[in-house]
Amino acid sequence: MSWAAQWFKSNNWEPQPFQKQCWKAYKEGKSGMLHAPTGSGKTYALWGGIINELKANEVPPKGLTALWITPLRALGVEIQKATQKMLQDCNPELYVGLRTADTTQSERSKQFKKPPFGLVSTPESLHVLMSRKEHQHYFGDLKVVVIDEWHELLGSKRGVQVELALAYLKSFLPQLKVWGISATLGNKVLAREILLGPTSNFAVIDAKIHKKIKVESLLPKTMERFPWRGHLGIHLLPEALKIIKKNKSTLVFTNTRAQCEIWFHKLLEKAPELAGSIAMHHGSIDKKIRLWVEEALRKETLKVVVCTSSLDLGVDFSPVENCIQIGSPKGVGRFIQRAGRSGHRPKAGSTIYFLPTHALELIESVALQRGISEQQIEDRTPYLNSYDVLIQFLMTLAVGAGFYPEKIYPLIQSTFCFQNLDPERWEWILNFLLQGSQSLEHYDEYKKLIRNEDGRLEVANKKIALHHRLSMGTIVSANDLKIRYQKGGCLGTIEEWFISKLKPGDTFAFSGKILALIRIQNMEVIVKKSKAKQAKVPAWVGGRMSFSAHLSELLKKTLYDQQSLKTPEFKSLLPILEQQQKESILPQSHELLVERFETKEGVHTVFYPFEGYALHEAMASLIAYRISLLSPISFSMSFNDYGFELLSDQAFDEELFLAHNLLTPEGLYEDLTQSINISEMARRRFRDIAVIAGLVFQGYPNKPKKAKHLQSGSQLFFEVFKEYEPDNLLYQQAVQETFDHGIEHGRMQLVFEELEQKKIIWKNCNHPTPFSFPLITDRIRSKLSSETVEDRIKKMYLQLEKYA
Repeated sequence: MSWAAQWFKSNNWEPQPFQKQCWKAYKEGKSGMLHAPTGSGKTYALWGGIINELKANEVPPKGLTALWITPLRALGVEIQKATQKMLQDCNPELYVGLRTADTTQSERSKQFKKPPFGLVSTPESLHVLMSRKEHQHYFGDLKVVVIDEWHELLGSKRGVQVELALAYLKSFLPQLKVWGISATLGNKVLAREILLGPTSNFAVIDAKIHKKIKVESLLPKTMERFPWRGHLGIHLLPEALKIIKKNKSTLVFTNTRAQCEIWFHKLLEKAPELAGSIAMHHGSIDKKIRLWVEEALRKETLKVVVCTSSLDLGVDFSPVENCIQIGSPKGVGRFIQRAGRSGHRPKAGSTIYFLPTHALELIESVALQRGISEQQIEDRTPYLNSYDVLIQFLMTLAVGAGFYPEKIYPLIQSTFCFQNLDPERWEWILNFLLQGSQSLEHYDEYKKLIRNEDGRLEVANKKIALHHRLSMGTIVSANDLKIRYQKGGCLGTIEEWFISKLKPGDTFAFSGKILALIRIQNMEVIVKKSKAKQAKVPAWVGGRMSFSAHLSELLKKTLYDQQSLKTPEFKSLLPILEQQQKESILPQSHELLVERFETKEGVHTVFYPFEGYALHEAMASLIAYRISLLSPISFSMSFNDYGFELLSDQAFDEELFLAHNLLTPEGLYEDLTQSINISEMARRRFRDIAVIAGLVFQGYPNKPKKAKHLQSGSQLFFEVFKEYEPDNLLYQQAVQETFDHGIEHGRMQLVFEELEQKKIIWKNCNHPTPFSFPLITDRIRSKLSSETVEDRIKKMYLQLEKYA
């Protein structure tokens, strides 16, 4: 019996088959991927193998042996506690360290002078370690790197950071084992290939645990026939409170930080007795408050926590009994991840309540349940040719011990992201670092590297090295300002663009409190508590989420499937579906519904592809552009996850639209380029690329640059490259990322190929329909204040009820 198995027995636990498989594969010297659901015991599946190897060796290691990379600092704390517990029982003299952005400087120095047996860290902190001159010696005894929650890193530039770091570590540690852990992932083979690289000595272990997830939709007692976003959610608040009150602990998941603030206040307003046992958790709240909330959850001193994706991942809150999801999570994987927060123990089931924010989201609830039962989990799209991350990585090596281009080039080519990096582009990147590229060669500050006599590239001077160390990482902040009480206590951060719209005395909600703005000084927002009942809710950039491609397919199958009508959700929706059928039709799987009606605003033409908010935004512009080529006409547009609306002061010809096949996939790329302001979208994306590549310095810790200065700096570079150096790889990257990750060009092509085969059902309606009503109200909401919006929507609703 292995030491890990004996340890399990001493804790009255029974090792699961997948854990034993991991221990065996690790003993055989293999790298691998472990796929297991949240709360199933993934950590000890890998750590047990590491400890078994430690026990088998007679002489304890003196250096760093195991490196555990996690995407979240909060998760890092949890992993460190779990691994330390097992290590302590094996060898009390060894310890597991934790190194993240929160780790003190004295602790970091201690870890470097006397390396721990294991180190739990993040991709960013790993790169910081590699920027030290002695890093190869520090990592000299490293046997294994574990990448936790690989699915979370894969579809981001942090995944590229991991790829580059692993390829580099393997270059001087050829026997290094690499293991990935994933809970919710569709493209498992590609994920493994990207992480492990070209190797045949690997194992893929699937826990084969089909965790029971109970999904219960909260249904309104009566269903209004014309739904709109946000209206139904608050009406169901009493139902949410019933669940909260009857359970010891509940996590209430929201999709955005603004929604999190709203629901916290609404719950407390409706049930003031929750004061002291309710808390909030999102990424902008101060670290100390977040850690306090996490600890209070573990100790069961909190009854309810309203949160965002900040608590999605594997932080272990075993006391949590139930989860409530406010609105659609827009993806099956995310929904499973959040459901797994309850019953976060091996073999325990999970319960999650789905609370729709508007009626049509009940269709998504049925689709999500189907996705869970069929295990249709989303793929993660990896990044390709992220030159900004590569430039940052090369700078990291140069700041450290330096590098030889001829040695590092094949290593970089071995990664998935840079597999097509040809010698010409490699030389361009080196020239960019040495000379500042064609456009910047006359400015010394962009000549960041120098070549030594032996051909090694090193950082040019200490100032450039300092700027690089302060800018490492691929998460570019939206230039947040600290919120601080007048007497000093820090509450968290808020985006500059929101706070700049307030004047002293204005109130806003944050971290569960109503605050009054006193002043802004030294990039800090000075506030005091306010007794005001109403306050503005902060909005954060990028708040709105769109369907995943998987959920879009599931939703269409659910909508067109007759079996769906038997579900409680569809029975609840009957008033809406019957009204839709009466006013227009319910489209079939081979049909595309287009509705046309007139109001005082003008002529509304509404399309229903059911492909998600992000795709509909691009599709609306594309179709509007193609129509304008036939006859001069201008449109205002609105879009949601179900369709998009073109509003004009005159009707375009239906026969002309149908005759010219405006839904053809032919010329899609060219028409997208013409219809959408690709240059503007690429310019916004370039800001992050410029920061990651070190073109724009974000400022010193206590003196960050203002967002407008960062934006103007990056825009200047963008315009210079666009005009004078169009082959600049960073400029080209911005344009390509806009197509691949902004408007999802590949998926758009498939959607138009599918639409071309569908029969167009054009319905001329007398009034807005239940399907179109949410689109109209969304457009009105974007133009008016919240109070005016609610009044106007209610008037529209009552008018439609008369006609119905």
